[in-house]
Amino acid sequence: MTERIKALREYIVPRRQKEHRKADFLDGFDPSFYRKSPDLRPRSSQRLRRALEAETPVILDGEKIVFLRTVPNLPDILSETEQEEFFRGRSKHELGFAFNIAPDYAALMSEGLSAVRERHSADEPTAIALDAVMAFAERYRRKAEELGRTDIADALTQIPAKPPRSFYEALLFLRLLHYVIWIEGSYHVILGRFDQYMYPYLKADLKNGLSRREALELLEEFFLGCNKDSDLYPGMQQGDNGQSIVLGGYSPDGEDMYNVLSELAIEASLDLKVIDPKINLRVGAKTPIERYIFATKLTAAGLGFPQYENDDVVVPGLMKLGYSKEDACDYCVAACWEFIIPSVGADIPNIDALSFVACVNDAVKYDLESCVSYEEFVAAAEKRVADEAKAITRRHDNIRMRPAPFMSLMFREKKTNDISDGAKYNNYGIHGTGLAPAADSLIAVKKTVFEEKTLTAEQLCDALDRDFSGYEDIRRQIKSDRRKFGNGEPESDEAAQRLLYAFSDALIGINNDRGGIWRAGTGSAMYYVTHGETGASPDGRLSGGFLPANYSPSIGFKPESPLSVIRSFTSPDLTRAINGGPLTLEFDSGSVRGEDGITKIAQLVRSFVILGGHQLQLNVIDRNRLLDARRNPENHKNLVVRVWGWSGYFVELDRCYQDQILERAEMTP
Repeated sequence: MTERIKALREYIVPRRQKEHRKADFLDGFDPSFYRKSPDLRPRSSQRLRRALEAETPVILDGEKIVFLRTVPNLPDILSETEQEEFFRGRSKHELGFAFNIAPDYAALMSEGLSAVRERHSADEPTAIALDAVMAFAERYRRKAEELGRTDIADALTQIPAKPPRSFYEALLFLRLLHYVIWIEGSYHVILGRFDQYMYPYLKADLKNGLSRREALELLEEFFLGCNKDSDLYPGMQQGDNGQSIVLGGYSPDGEDMYNVLSELAIEASLDLKVIDPKINLRVGAKTPIERYIFATKLTAAGLGFPQYENDDVVVPGLMKLGYSKEDACDYCVAACWEFIIPSVGADIPNIDALSFVACVNDAVKYDLESCVSYEEFVAAAEKRVADEAKAITRRHDNIRMRPAPFMSLMFREKKTNDISDGAKYNNYGIHGTGLAPAADSLIAVKKTVFEEKTLTAEQLCDALDRDFSGYEDIRRQIKSDRRKFGNGEPESDEAAQRLLYAFSDALIGINNDRGGIWRAGTGSAMYYVTHGETGASPDGRLSGGFLPANYSPSIGFKPESPLSVIRSFTSPDLTRAINGGPLTLEFDSGSVRGEDGITKIAQLVRSFVILGGHQLQLNVIDRNRLLDARRNPENHKNLVVRVWGWSGYFVELDRCYQDQILERAEMTP
């Protein structure tokens, strides 16, 4: 890290740049200026123009990649009354914006906004947005001139009106586009396959004399820029902002697309140790062990990434769902881990979630008494899962979103001129929470009701209703049974497979309201907290007990080894549930110390890929340090943890998420 980058990091990470914010800007602010038009696309563009005009150009000491938020988010284009009318009789997903999709930044960068403006001159909302962005950049250019920053001023003379001439100008252009999409109203703004669309600029500069060190310095500054305004862009928690990038991957003809920029991105992240951007690495059976070792150094730093995606499973899985081979090979991930396609995808991959535990509990409550065999009971549980999956599809119909004229410029094959109306792919994804405790519950029913007959169906229901009060011995026997999903036991592995396939198979042939399909996944997102509020389950989990994050062993169960977990969690055919959702493993920080520790973890990751895993994330944590952070948060402001599909600062998380991570920390090998 150069002294320049070190100084910027020391300024940005503590969020000292917030001193430039106009905290009282919205006092008395009148949004009627951009609420006049009956058409929402002009409203969106006028709001964007007003927001950019309100920004004050700020150039921090020593920075080259500029653009800083100085005003908070402006009021919505719709009043509260209008929102009620806009969404009346329609489904509203989250905040009602087009979000969590991957724009094609290269499309605008390669052409320049002036040429794009000329092509769209007849479309007033688009023209307004483009004019506003170029005027905003011009104000920054003038500010740079005032400060004698000819490097920035020269760059802004070229971009964004014209295509970038260098890696530096390309990074500055990308920073501007990313910045503007947030201001327009979208959130979870993905950076996508960064090392693919930015590599041509770096390659040309390296050929023309740019040194690797100079390239790394520019890249590190761009990464720091992702942390400038991130406090304005939280999702469920601080850090849940969607700033993910994907590195590597294989082309349709099998070419390894990992390049020098891929390597520099990992190096920059390792050097900076900040939570944004979140790093994802596409791998496959042919990926060399040296790449895993290099990436594991990032894991060992405790950042919770890279997250790994296995092309050998993901690409065939997406093709089974109807994605073309070319598009499937171009996949990236959304804010957390959902698989999406840049430029042509308007999928909503996190529309809802199914609770496997709730389905099994319902099977116990309503079906078990009439089942004469374990096989009948499993079939009843499968039906409960399938029925719930189908019920979820019926809950989401006629979805409506606000328009996004500027972001729409970065998507191809749209249904209309706005991405809010859809694109080539309009598929919906459903998460699946608690697969491991649900599978463990099936085995517990098998043990107590059908094998040992220590409980009748009525008694098991009573035990669950009483939260195992009076059934403590039975609960201990259940918890001590090693036939758990994650222990490499065929019975529990099969139980998990059957529940997962019941989920995915139930969605086959069902179309959503936008003509797309439904995708089953193994992720949990934040639902592992809300779904954990269900009652006690047959696996011995008490009422309100934590569910595991994503695709992971049950909380409180310590498997035989990480390898046994991998064997179990790669036993299903994961191409059948390819919405996304990583196997999430925790390791004590001591297990990744030194070259031997790093190599062992790298080999474990490689084994997961070769055995057919789809997605993997690793959390290196120190439970004692987490507890001390609870007591003395001021001493651990930069302590990073992986939450569900993103990394955040532990002390900024709500208590419930901290508690769950502490429970996971007790399971570390």
